[in-house]
Amino acid sequence: MPSGSTDATPLLEVRNLTVRYRSRGGIARRHERIDAVNDITLHLPKGATIGLVGESGSGKSTLGKAIVRLERPYGGAVLLDGIDIFTLPERNFRPMRRRLQMIYQDSLASMNPRFTVGETIAEPLVVHRIGRRDQRSERVAELLAGVGLDSSMCDKLVVQLSGGERQRVNIARALASGPEVVIADEPTSSLDVSLQAQVLKLLKERQRQDELSVLFISHDLAVIRSVAATVAVMYLGKLVEVARRDDLFSMPLHPYSRALLLAAPQPDPRAERQRDQAPIPGEIPSPVDPPRGCRFHPRCAMASDICAAVEPQLRQVVPGHWSACHFAEALGSDPATLSFMEDPETGNARPRR
Repeated sequence: MPSGSTDATPLLEVRNLTVRYRSRGGIARRHERIDAVNDITLHLPKGATIGLVGESGSGKSTLGKAIVRLERPYGGAVLLDGIDIFTLPERNFRPMRRRLQMIYQDSLASMNPRFTVGETIAEPLVVHRIGRRDQRSERVAELLAGVGLDSSMCDKLVVQLSGGERQRVNIARALASGPEVVIADEPTSSLDVSLQAQVLKLLKERQRQDELSVLFISHDLAVIRSVAATVAVMYLGKLVEVARRDDLFSMPLHPYSRALLLAAPQPDPRAERQRDQAPIPGEIPSPVDPPRGCRFHPRCAMASDICAAVEPQLRQVVPGHWSACHFAEALGSDPATLSFMEDPETGNARPRR
């Protein structure tokens, strides 16, 4: 099955996970359902990073919250070291929360506005009874330094911080308890380029030292390319492609993945102006009434009758490369497939025919 490594034993397993909501509309809508996450399977080995990409509304954040048990699934399982976390009562799951942490996309909503920066970062240490008070203070200062903040900020309230400062506190708090798995939901979206580099370096150092496993959710393909060994592409609640990073960027085997790569902004203004590629046509459909067959077919230039009638299953097209497209083999043999190489001047990915 799709994995962050072809031979490593998974630390975290997501098996056929589905998160379903019921419509809150009137009587005529009471039976409508929304599958925000639909039959997702992923394996995350120890020390690996999987990048998760897709448009807003594709279900990435819902998947992340379900993995840390903030959303209850309709079906499927999430296993940490072989233990299904949804079968555990809260008192038994609480010790496992130390091992499984999340960096939230909305840093302000995830923090207690009455807490200071120091109290916010130290909270996991207090809850899990890690260290003495002086040791916790040292740990907080160490984490603040790691995300580029001065220890003098400890006494500030989190509501007094800028968005970028709050996000760095958010990251420091997630790392405080020494987790084994981190679900990072857009962790660098509110940071400038230099701070992004600092935070990504911190995560990579933690991976080397502690074999930290990361599910990295982001819209930024350049960031995903720099941190992830494996990339999973999600569309309307389902995985449509999973592959090793270099394979996906050089030879995407799903039209949606190719469209995402083509739509990514280029760092060079001249190259951006000269691009003749249009954004992905249309908008992502409503999850209340997804298209029949392939969910991407109404927006796909390659779509044919079979795409509207039969839903393609995620299958291994070539070793280590999974795609949910009827024409994945044709995409793989297409000489016009883009090669997303690294720009020698900027270090960012850029498309090249």
